[in-house]
Amino acid sequence: MIRYALVCERSHAFEGWFAASSDFDAQSDRGLIECPVCASTIVRKQIMSPAVAGARKRGEPAVAAPSAKHAMMMEAMSRVRAHVEDTFDYVGDAFAREARAIHEGKSEDRGIYGEATPAEVKDLVEDGVPVAALPPAPPKKRDVN
Repeated sequence: MIRYALVCERSHAFEGWFAASSDFDAQSDRGLIECPVCASTIVRKQIMSPAVAGARKRGEPAVAAPSAKHAMMMEAMSRVRAHVEDTFDYVGDAFAREARAIHEGKSEDRGIYGEATPAEVKDLVEDGVPVAALPPAPPKKRDVN
């Protein structure tokens, strides 16, 4: 696995794990990589120093492999997404309008989820409306290698 430091067009920094360096390019070209803060799909790699593994002394415990950590993180994100989908109201592309109405007390106070453009998310955040990006749905096995 290769870990990349990533940044979106709004300078939100986050990490991504890929099986091969070409996977980032392929997934980015297809819009599958998304900023967890603002949901922008305009993402690029940042310059980062390489991780160099040192020698381990005999009997020293091994550190968990990145793939195990990655699987654990993916499982946690999947559970968060499932909880939101099971308990919140889906409002589709009316998300920005409904989130603003709830914030202003014009609509019932409840958990909602849906779609919003990066510009709509930016406006909501600037206006103090509490929003968060929903973890992405796990990619279909046929979409990744």
